[in-house]
Amino acid sequence: VAVMEGLQLPLGQSHTLTWTLGTRDTEKFDCHPGEGASRESCESLGCLWNENDSSSNIPYCYYNNSDNGYSATDIKYTSTGVTANVTCHGCGRGATTRATEPIRSLRLQVTFHSNHLLQFKIDDPANHRYEVPVPLSLPAAPEASLQNRLYDVTVQDKPFGLQVRRRSTGTVIWNSQLPTFTFSDMFIQISTRLPSQYVYGFGETEHRSFRHDMNWITWGMFTRDQPPGYKLNSYGFQPFYMGLEEDGNAHGVLLLNSNAMDVTFQPTPALTYRTTGGILDFYLVLGPTPEEVVQEYTELVGRPMMPPYWALGFQLCRYGYENDAEIAQLVTDMNRAQIPLLREELRELWAGLRELREELRELWVGLRELREELRELWDPAISVNETDYLAFIRGMEQDVFIKWPDSDDIVYAKVLKRASKANYFTPNYPNNPLYRAFTAMPDFFRNSTIEWWKREIAEVYENPRNVSNSIKFDGLWIDMNEPSSFVHGTVGSCRNQELNFPPYMPQLGFRSEGLSYKTLCMDGQQLLPDGSPVRHYDVHNLYGWSQTKPSLDALQTLTKERGIVITRSTFPSSGKWAGHWLGDNTADWNQLDKSIIGMMEFSLFGISYTGADICGFFADSTYELCARWMELGAFYPYSRNHNGKGYKRQDPVAWNSTFEELSREVLRLRYRLLPHLYTLMHEAHARGSTVVRPLLHE
Repeated sequence: VAVMEGLQLPLGQSHTLTWTLGTRDTEKFDCHPGEGASRESCESLGCLWNENDSSSNIPYCYYNNSDNGYSATDIKYTSTGVTANVTCHGCGRGATTRATEPIRSLRLQVTFHSNHLLQFKIDDPANHRYEVPVPLSLPAAPEASLQNRLYDVTVQDKPFGLQVRRRSTGTVIWNSQLPTFTFSDMFIQISTRLPSQYVYGFGETEHRSFRHDMNWITWGMFTRDQPPGYKLNSYGFQPFYMGLEEDGNAHGVLLLNSNAMDVTFQPTPALTYRTTGGILDFYLVLGPTPEEVVQEYTELVGRPMMPPYWALGFQLCRYGYENDAEIAQLVTDMNRAQIPLLREELRELWAGLRELREELRELWVGLRELREELRELWDPAISVNETDYLAFIRGMEQDVFIKWPDSDDIVYAKVLKRASKANYFTPNYPNNPLYRAFTAMPDFFRNSTIEWWKREIAEVYENPRNVSNSIKFDGLWIDMNEPSSFVHGTVGSCRNQELNFPPYMPQLGFRSEGLSYKTLCMDGQQLLPDGSPVRHYDVHNLYGWSQTKPSLDALQTLTKERGIVITRSTFPSSGKWAGHWLGDNTADWNQLDKSIIGMMEFSLFGISYTGADICGFFADSTYELCARWMELGAFYPYSRNHNGKGYKRQDPVAWNSTFEELSREVLRLRYRLLPHLYTLMHEAHARGSTVVRPLLHE
C-alpha cells in the first residue's frame, strides 16, 4: 500500500501518476565485484548501473531485484535437521564477465548438532567437490532437542534462502534470501543480512578497528608472506566472525572453506562471501554471550594449546646477530641491568632449571656451524642446491615434495638461503630473481612427509654424525609456511593459467598478480593422507596448518615435555597445537595500537598465545616508541622483542640506563602477573575462555 499526500490535483480532470521504484543505497549488492566493471559489462549481467559520487564506496553495478534464480523444493524438516533440493531456473547472473556456468542442481543439508550449534552445507550431489580435510569436534549424532534448541531454521523456497532465528528473542541472525547467491565450479557467492552493525573477526588482515567498518569494505583472505598493511591479506586464513545483536546477545559463524576468498561488509547491514572453489559449509554457534561464543567455537575447532610456564616469560631475539659472542654479551648486559630474562626468572621460580645456562652455552658453541641447518628446520623450504644435503636427499627418497600433476617433477621455489653456486648469485637482489637457491616444498599432508619431518627435527636435537652439534631445544618456531617463495609461482612459469588467475580473482593485495604471487603455483599437486590427489589451489591456505601438528608431535616425542610451537601461518584449529605472532610488523606508532586488535582477533580464533614483535621488526625504532611498546608488550601473552637484520638493535640494553630501568620495572610487573596469566591460559585451554581482554584489564 502506498499513501500519497499533497499532490494538489484539480478535481474533475484526468491525471496520470508515474513513479520509478529505486533501490536504496544500503540495499545495493555488488553485481560486478571483479575488475573492469563498466556499464556495458554490468548490463550484460542483467544488473543496473548507476555511477555515484566517486568518493563513495557504493557499488556502481548492483542487482535489480531480489531473485537469485534458485528455488528450493522437497524441503523436509525433522528433529535433527532440514534437507532440500536447490535448483537453478534462469540463474547465471555471475559476478564477473567471465563467471563460470552455474551448477543447476544443489543439495542443502542442515544439521542440528547441539542446542547451541548448527551446520548448513550446500554442495553438488552429482559431482565430487573438494571439501576441507580439517576435522572438527562434532557429536557422533545430532544432540539438539526441540524443546531446548536456541534457534529455529526456515528454508525459503523462492528465491532460495536460509533463515536462522534466535528463539528467545526472535532476532534473525542469518538471512540469505538475497539476489547474490550463485554456485559454480570456481565462483561461489552468498550474502546474509546481519542483525546489527557489530561484527568482529575474519583474518589474517590488518584492521583499523576491532569492530568492522560496514561501509562497503572488502577484505581478502589468502595466506601470503605479506607484512601487516591495510587491505593486504597476510599470513593466516581465519574465516570466522562473531556478531553482536542489538540486545547484546552474540553468535559466531564459521565458513569451513579453504579456497581464496573475500568478504564484503555493507551498511544494510549485510555481509557477502565470495570464494573460488570448494563448497559452502557453515557452522553457527549461538552463545548467547560473547564469552560463550568463543567457548563454543573452540569446542568445535579445538581448545587453545596450553603453553609451558617458561614460555610466558619475556623473550628476546633478532634476525641478524653477528655471532655467538654478540649473543653472550647481550645476556651479560641484560644480567648487569637486572632485567628479568625468561631464563633468570625461571631459575628463581624453579631451582631445577639451573642447567639452562649451560644449555645456552652449548647452543652458542655450535650455532655458527649449524646456522644453515637451523634455517631449514624453521622454514619448510628445503634447499636443492647443496652438495650431499641429507634433508633433500632423504626427502627425494621418501617422495615428500610438492610436484606437478601426473609428474615426478618438483615445483621448485626460491626461499631465503643464498645459492652456494656462483652462477645463482647476483648482487642486486630482489630485482633479479636469479638470486637465492632453488628449494622444494614438503607436502605435509603425506604420511611419508610427516615421518621424514620428524627425523629431520630429531637430527638437529641429537645429531647422529657429530654429537657436539646437537641442540637440545625446548620449542620450535616454524616460519615462512604460507608457503612463501621469493619467485612468483615457480622457477620458470606456472602451467595452468586459470588456476593462478581464476575467473574471479578475490580482492587481495596485488590483485593483478594472481594467486601465485609470492608463493607456489596453484596447479601444484599434493596428496592427502588417504593418497587422493588435491590441487594446491584448494589447500594452499592449509599449508601452515598441515605443518603445525607434525612439528609439535616431533617436539614432544624428543623432549618428553609439553613444549611450544610458534607458527606464522594459521587456519581454524591451529590453536590446538601452536601459538602465533603477528608477523613482520614495522616500527611505527600505528602498528603498536593495531597489535591489540590483532591479539583480540586471534583470541576469538582460538589462538590465545599471541603477540607482536615488540618495538617493530622492520625499520629503526625510536626511543619513545620502543619505550611505550615495551610497556604494552609486557602484557602480550607471547611477549617478545624482535627485529630484522640491518636495523638498529632495540633490546632493553640498547638505549640508556633510563630505558633499562623502565624495561626492568615493566618486566618485573609481568613476572608478578605470571601466575594470573598462566591461570588465564589454563582456562582458555580447558574451557575456551578469552585471554587478552582480562589480561589487559588486570
